[in-house]
Amino acid sequence: MTRKQRRLTMIGTAGAVLALAAGLIFWALSDSVAFFNSPSDVMAKRLPPEQRIRLGGLVKEGSVVRGEGTTVRFEITDKAVSIPVTYTGILPDLFREGQGVVAEGRMTGEGSFRADHVLAKHDENYMPKEVADSLKAQGHWQGDKGADAPK
Repeated sequence: MTRKQRRLTMIGTAGAVLALAAGLIFWALSDSVAFFNSPSDVMAKRLPPEQRIRLGGLVKEGSVVRGEGTTVRFEITDKAVSIPVTYTGILPDLFREGQGVVAEGRMTGEGSFRADHVLAKHDENYMPKEVADSLKAQGHWQGDKGADAPK
């Protein structure tokens, strides 16, 4: 084998090992990746049960029910569709009805959502970008009126 052939063989082998490593990394991370969906998106896409997603929208007024221990049931809505959510754990301090929220978890076979994590807004002007974009696209929220106006 000539010197040039050995070099090409080494480069080809290194490229194949690198491609294999990248493929294994992407395959391992595929379970932890969660894409954002609004309640309308979830119903339109008919996502398979147990697929990990982020569900975002507003906490529906009058839907928060505290169960035994730290279990809480509530609904996330985008003003068009509401999805019931069950969460066991401590909710963020700023979680309340009518506010923006993003829950990460899995859909169940019955059409409800089982959340692992719940993220709430951090001040009175914040709403997760995905939630705001979804509500704006449906015409239910225009953003902070006057927020961009010069003072």
